[in-house]
Amino acid sequence: MELRHLRYFVAVAEERHFGRAAERLHMAQPPLSQQIRQLEAELGLTLLSRTTRRVDLTPAGAAYLDRAREILGAVDAAAHEAASIASGRRGRLLIGCVGSATYSLLPALARTLRAELPEVEFGFRGEMLSPDQAAALTDGTLDLGLLRPLPPNLSTGPGLSITHLRRESLLVAIPKEHRFAGRRRVRIADLDGEGLVIHAGSGRSAMNAMIQDLFDDAGIRTHIAHEVAETSTLVTFVAAGLGVAIVPEPTAALAVPGVVYVPLTGTPGVELVAATRAGDESPLLTRALAILAESARTDEK
Repeated sequence: MELRHLRYFVAVAEERHFGRAAERLHMAQPPLSQQIRQLEAELGLTLLSRTTRRVDLTPAGAAYLDRAREILGAVDAAAHEAASIASGRRGRLLIGCVGSATYSLLPALARTLRAELPEVEFGFRGEMLSPDQAAALTDGTLDLGLLRPLPPNLSTGPGLSITHLRRESLLVAIPKEHRFAGRRRVRIADLDGEGLVIHAGSGRSAMNAMIQDLFDDAGIRTHIAHEVAETSTLVTFVAAGLGVAIVPEPTAALAVPGVVYVPLTGTPGVELVAATRAGDESPLLTRALAILAESARTDEK
């Protein structure tokens, strides 16, 4: 028995007429009648009661019709699902995001992904430090990461493919009562001796490493007042007057009362990149990366 036998039988059963069924199937009537007889012979059952005017289902034929429809429906659904996966329109994608992008880029990105890829199941993890994302990509618990480029000492190895999204300027988050709060800009040298609220170091944060490099290049020492794991906590600590913080510009989306954001001049800013496992060229990931790149450009404007 082949699937075509089921399709032939369903057509005859629904049309109740061999001639109309043959037209529907775009075939001649005699071969169709022969195929139905072969099906009945293989099953050892009479599925159709034939008269000169019409065709009726036997009780066995009625039961067989229900199952045949289920089988054909399942086959068609499997073909649709396979085609959707092959075209990148179905599947599951897990996305990680650094703190600043969690509050700026991620909301719009999530809405766009769900609108353009409604059959895809998305999972999002916000406030992930870049090295943690790199490790999760490597072990397969993330498929796509929005992170900061990792310095060599934080790299998890050569297994990642990096796509540049945009470069973001840096701001200094300052308590509103701080003497710098009324300034139009701040330089790194101005922060000499200031207590810093910073993402946790010890190999855990790309921003931590970048800020340390900025201070080293300026010839001044960092005075770290507090280390935190999340950007929201970092800004909250600044609001509490526990120090100042250097943050990417999108962090200003966290409009925490008591915090003023002032541009940090004389620095190249910081990149936001998309990272995937090297060699992962799934159609779904390719589509998601294209949507991500467009969302990053739109959010930047």
